[in-house]
Amino acid sequence: MSYVEVPGAKVPIRMWADPASVEDGAMQQLQNVATLPWIKGLAVMPDVHFGKGATVGSVIAMHGAVCPAAVGVDIGCGMSAVRTSLTANDLPGDLSRLRSKIEQAIPVGRGMHDETVDPGRLHGFPTAGWDDFWARFDGIADAVKFRQERATKQMGTLGSGNHFIEFCLDESGAVWLMLHSGSRNIGKELADHHIGVAQKLTHNQGLVDRDLAVFIADTPQMAAYRNDLFWAQEYAKYNRAIMMGLFQDVVRKEFRKAKVTFDPVISCHHNYVAEERYEGMDLLVTRKGAIRAGSGDFGIIPGSMGTGSYIVKGLGNAKSFNSASHGAGRRMSRNAAKRRFSTRDLEEQTRGVECRKDSGVVDEIPGAYKPIEQVIEQQRDLVEVVAKLKQVVCVKG
Repeated sequence: MSYVEVPGAKVPIRMWADPASVEDGAMQQLQNVATLPWIKGLAVMPDVHFGKGATVGSVIAMHGAVCPAAVGVDIGCGMSAVRTSLTANDLPGDLSRLRSKIEQAIPVGRGMHDETVDPGRLHGFPTAGWDDFWARFDGIADAVKFRQERATKQMGTLGSGNHFIEFCLDESGAVWLMLHSGSRNIGKELADHHIGVAQKLTHNQGLVDRDLAVFIADTPQMAAYRNDLFWAQEYAKYNRAIMMGLFQDVVRKEFRKAKVTFDPVISCHHNYVAEERYEGMDLLVTRKGAIRAGSGDFGIIPGSMGTGSYIVKGLGNAKSFNSASHGAGRRMSRNAAKRRFSTRDLEEQTRGVECRKDSGVVDEIPGAYKPIEQVIEQQRDLVEVVAKLKQVVCVKG
């Protein structure tokens, strides 16, 4: 489908979702964002759903301003994926050992490494800029500096919620490695700190929703936020790179005889801010639950822990600010999913996948998400499908 336009106070709301299918709360959030004085454009992805302040699945373009709550508290959250030389024929019948080895190598949930991971020991890790990145820690907000030891030990860890590590097969039988994570606790604390600062600023007192508080260009508060925001986005990128390195090490050891090789890693943020230019104007483009899909950009659009995921290539549609959806998108809250589904439902919906099937992950059941095929179909003018993946192992926090 192409987009439809819904009238907004300052800008039209371009929707790659059926407006009738969007819950009232999410639609109200979109209307609220369209009232912001600094707004220059708003694009809505087919996986849109209610979030804090701004919906998940929206692309907000502003001139001279940025809304920290519209970035989300997991700054830089995103995906990485890589195709391997393995095929389905290389896999053992029982994949439980592989899942166990992945969980041993990469801490999940609130876990962290006992010692900071040395990236120098990881095959192919992009070490350029690593030392400079950590040297910049001294420049982040004083309120979170005491978290440095935790931040270093959480580097290369998964987290919980909808974060995952997967071992997948594409339609040709090739094995892919895929993972989803962000900036861990340090990113959340930076986000919470700056959202609190923004909400107290005078220019934000008349907004329709206090969670839409913004920072304005050429102010010390904006400078401080931009510094911490871009640092946290880099943390998230490195976090995924280290996890992918650890994941690849597990695969090399478990399939030693196959002498596994790996294609270049595809990586993309989906909770972040980028400086981009549209129609002659420099804008701050916030993608909250959306990926960049510029012409030729590779991206990853995952489904849920029991359905397919897609590797895509962007078509460069400027109407969406060169963006596409970040996943299937939830169709019900976590609490609603826990009320509606049982562990038996989870077992049924994840049949054939080596994964947790206990009450702790019922809120991540496939039935709590929108159908990924429908989400892909609704953005055919934003991306083209390169590969469809189906997981055979899924590690959750």
